[in-house]
Amino acid sequence: MILVTAAYGTQGRRLLPRLAQAGARVRALRRTADGSAALRALGASEVMSGDASDPAVLRSAMSGVESVYHVGPSAHPRERQMGLMAIEVAREAGVRHFVFASALHAILTALVQHEIKRDIEEQLVCSGLNFTILQPADFMQTLRYLHAFEHGELPVAWNPERRHSLVDVEDLAAAAARVLLEGEPHYGATYELSSAGCHSSRDIAAVIAGVSGRAVSVCEVSPQQRMADHFAGAAQDEGAAHRQRVFAALKSWYGSHDFVGNPNVLTMLLGRPPRSLADFLRAEFARLRDHPAVQ
Repeated sequence: MILVTAAYGTQGRRLLPRLAQAGARVRALRRTADGSAALRALGASEVMSGDASDPAVLRSAMSGVESVYHVGPSAHPRERQMGLMAIEVAREAGVRHFVFASALHAILTALVQHEIKRDIEEQLVCSGLNFTILQPADFMQTLRYLHAFEHGELPVAWNPERRHSLVDVEDLAAAAARVLLEGEPHYGATYELSSAGCHSSRDIAAVIAGVSGRAVSVCEVSPQQRMADHFAGAAQDEGAAHRQRVFAALKSWYGSHDFVGNPNVLTMLLGRPPRSLADFLRAEFARLRDHPAVQ
């Protein structure tokens, strides 16, 4: 049995079908009970709901589990607590393999989310568990480029001249599935996962223009606006202040540094070159053009 946390998130929705198609039994954990039918449709053998920072929930979720794929919820104020608790409960439960979805260059403690993930990585390395750490670059996500496709403007919340390496989440899911299904050959590994190339916002706008056949400009927005767009509908709770710190740190660090990855490790895991940003954007533009209701 494989446990996937944050199972209906960006990674989980792509990982579950791959594991199910390989014949693996998967237990999906998400915070709320809604979406259980969708998770089963994606391939989950079992669905559980509950707060992943609650030890009782984690003990129940990890009972009888051989492998864990742990994803910390994006910009959640208890992300560190959830990760550290998941490692401790996995040790208690005798989990054979703990795979942690971290972030590329987690050593960058000036970035709030990276500092949290670095702390979880350290705990995992010291835990005595068989572990694999995946460090993906920033995700290629349709939502980031939708406004540019529809309105010819690419909103960015930091210096548009700075360059960023990216990864297609489908490639990340394929690599994660291989690591989980093969197990032992990946024990003790830390894998940096990135596609080829490093792109400024102006580079991305130019690719979108070429794909869509319309001019695309770059428009700068505040971290607050980017946060509001990214977490549309989120309650103004304890998480709001944490998310504000996360996005302020992103603007500050990305404003003065490039975020550079290398495709070699992901190429090895996939057995092919990772999907390029241009290929991703061409496919997404075609999908949205043919099915405009799909986002």
